[in-house]
Amino acid sequence: MAVCSVCEKKRVTGNNVSHANNRSKRVFKPNLQRMRVQTDKGTKRVHVCTRCLRSGKVVKAV
Repeated sequence: MAVCSVCEKKRVTGNNVSHANNRSKRVFKPNLQRMRVQTDKGTKRVHVCTRCLRSGKVVKAV
């Protein structure tokens, strides 16, 4: 199971709800991108969610 390496975001469960109010289990997955990130120990390839990318919490490796 993939998890965001910055904010620890992972999949959560919920229900599909039909118009007749029938409920079945479903999974909500975060939008994870596998990319090279600059860390203090060098470049590293990690899973990062798009919210962390957009907010600037990670620095892309060149």
